[in-house]
Amino acid sequence: MNSLLRPPSVGETVLFQSVWSPMNLIFVETFVWVARLGSFRAAADRLNATQAAVSNRIATLEAEMGCELFERIPGGVRLSTIGQRALQPAEELLRAAASFKVSIGNPEQLKTTVRIGTIDSVVHAWLPRFIEMVKVRFPSLALDLNVDTSLGIGAELAERKLDLALLMGPVLRPGLKNIDLASMNCVWVAAPKFGLGGKQLGLEDLQAHPVLTFSRNSIPHIWLLRQFEELGISPPVISNSNSLSAMLRLACDGVGVALLPTPMVATTVDAGILEIISIVPEFPPLKLHAVYADDPENIIPSILSVIAREASLQIPNTPPD
Repeated sequence: MNSLLRPPSVGETVLFQSVWSPMNLIFVETFVWVARLGSFRAAADRLNATQAAVSNRIATLEAEMGCELFERIPGGVRLSTIGQRALQPAEELLRAAASFKVSIGNPEQLKTTVRIGTIDSVVHAWLPRFIEMVKVRFPSLALDLNVDTSLGIGAELAERKLDLALLMGPVLRPGLKNIDLASMNCVWVAAPKFGLGGKQLGLEDLQAHPVLTFSRNSIPHIWLLRQFEELGISPPVISNSNSLSAMLRLACDGVGVALLPTPMVATTVDAGILEIISIVPEFPPLKLHAVYADDPENIIPSILSVIAREASLQIPNTPPD
């Protein structure tokens, strides 16, 4: 029977009767995070609280309910039978409270910090537009930005060290929700001194030149290695970096031929510092996603993911002339 249709247990009834003050809502949030992480210490880290505070909150809830929500086991805790029944209603309560706060609150008074991880490709494309759109919607919202590789950002999101990730995805891990963003084209570029512009080339023509591109074991790097493997030829010397800005600078200085996102090279191509190289097969567009933990209280990251999609769709994604 659906938990919303069956009569509530004694424990659930007491839980709902005792959570409507702001203080007790924090207790319910603590209960949910201890249940998810299986540890008072991990929940304390997630909630920026002390382990003693987490323990006291759970003890208060258990005292009010007259039963144990958790069973103590070596290395942590696990939900008791009543705790298992109370988890879904508690998550729904947090989701409703967060939605209520956002829907009736004044966006200008929403003062919190959202931790966002993103990649160089997004920074050089539509991140400024995204930030402008967020500031229009939530003027007092602070954004804590971290720029890294998609692999690094995805790992931090999975560990709940970030609230929202804008990266090459999807990130296929339990509890994470992926929102499709506009894809991003990439192009091969090189300094004019290489004399490769205006020619129709194949990947085999790159063997004689150093190649600069995305970080090692990233999706673009793996694709490139597979293409050389399918051609049955050895790849050229490939230099990788988690900073595409560094790769762009090296390409401009004539260090090598670079595979970079289109938005990053537009200005340097227009200035004649770099020129686009036509190489077959064409590199497939980067698939970008906004990813966040599908938690009941994660209303703001879910809203920001929609704003990110709008921002990504507003940016032209065609190679420069």
